[in-house]
Amino acid sequence: MGLVRTPTGHAAVDAHLERLADADDLAADGHVEVYEDVHRGLREALDALDATPVPGPYENRS
Repeated sequence: MGLVRTPTGHAAVDAHLERLADADDLAADGHVEVYEDVHRGLREALDALDATPVPGPYENRS
């Protein structure tokens, strides 16, 4: 459709948003698969923000 996508600066999010362009070349019934894939990827990126970071090997010093 020629829409301009502004990068977010988050590589994973940008990759998922770029995937939306795949729907441009599909018939309408093919859009659902692309949208669901993008939604799943964006949801995973958001969930990762809430994940507890795993301490590195030297961060648990006593």
